[in-house]
Amino acid sequence: MNIDEQKIDKLAELAVKTGVSLQKGQDLLLTSPIEALPLVRRVVAHAYKAGANLVTPLFSDPEITVSRFKYASDQSFDKATNWLYNGMAEAFDNNTARLAIVGEDPLLLSSQDPNKVSRANKATSIAAKPAMERITRFDINWNLISWPGKAWACQMFPELDQENAQRKLADAIFTASRVNSPDPISEWKKHNVNLRKWSDWLNSQNFYALSYKGPGTNLTVGLADDHEWMGGASKAQNGVVCNPNIPSEEVFTTPHAFRVDGEVCATKPLSHQGSLIENIRVKFEKGKIIEAHASKGEEVLLKVLDSDEGARRLGEVALVPDNSPISNTGLLFYNTLFDENAACHIALGQCYAKCFKGEQLSKEEIASKGGNSSMIHIDWMIGSNKIDIDGIFKDGSKIPIFRKGNWAREF
Repeated sequence: MNIDEQKIDKLAELAVKTGVSLQKGQDLLLTSPIEALPLVRRVVAHAYKAGANLVTPLFSDPEITVSRFKYASDQSFDKATNWLYNGMAEAFDNNTARLAIVGEDPLLLSSQDPNKVSRANKATSIAAKPAMERITRFDINWNLISWPGKAWACQMFPELDQENAQRKLADAIFTASRVNSPDPISEWKKHNVNLRKWSDWLNSQNFYALSYKGPGTNLTVGLADDHEWMGGASKAQNGVVCNPNIPSEEVFTTPHAFRVDGEVCATKPLSHQGSLIENIRVKFEKGKIIEAHASKGEEVLLKVLDSDEGARRLGEVALVPDNSPISNTGLLFYNTLFDENAACHIALGQCYAKCFKGEQLSKEEIASKGGNSSMIHIDWMIGSNKIDIDGIFKDGSKIPIFRKGNWAREF
């Protein structure tokens, strides 16, 4: 293997101890591409060392995935494994922690029939909703990390042979995840403190809305009533403090589903379920997307927007400075986990129920405060070094939050 095995082990340990923050006696559900088996093995070892009761890995394989689109009957694309997601939901209800490893080919399905891709994605989204709801409610501690998949690496570095491309992507993942430091766990503690400073400041301001201005963008995003900003380490509903995303450079909250108006352009391509969507442009009116365009993958985008009633409304708004470590690499990762931490972003669909002040709210209470409900949650990037963001108070007054893509103030 041409990837530093010590760093693989450090990433695995970080994922278990800081990412998911696995508790003694807790079960762990792990999903991963089969190519990431070396990382999975180290995660499982560290999980059991940390006192895991039972670790259950589930694997995906690109050839198996593509075989369905090549050979399956037409009716196959309206089906999904409901029993699997119902089982996941039951596991989460029994306090099973969740760890996902990503690293798939971002263009795996780009040459397949987009109608079949859309139908399969919709069926999966519907089936996965019971499990997804427990994640967005933050019922349990969970974490997401990455493996440098070969096809992904070659997409990022087409000028290199497969071995060197994978090595270069691995280095980028290790750097962004702070695994290159002598003590990644301590580095993440410091990083979490810094992210908490920004979320605390935003919470103290209690903005009514955010205003975004830049090339092709003139957007006002209302914020949900009693919204709460979060970032870095956060406490799940089961009381465990975890870092859901590694890497993470964002602070985020819940927008108001019916108070978003204006136009916005994506600043990076969106890799979604094996398809690439480029140059997204949308127009919002009273919270809903009423126009949507893309230079590539527009058919996929439009089908995503028609997934359900909430798919055309926002469920998340996140602030990320343009000078973040991931942005400073100058790399386009074609992977939301990384690209969303290089730029400010918004997410279509389901809101995070945890991003509200007070105790756990019911679905009805979340909706009454402006929280969106949907079977999807898809982040896409709208930030750059040309974007200015103002915080708007309820009386209409404003103060700068970002100027030219970076924080307009210092601590």
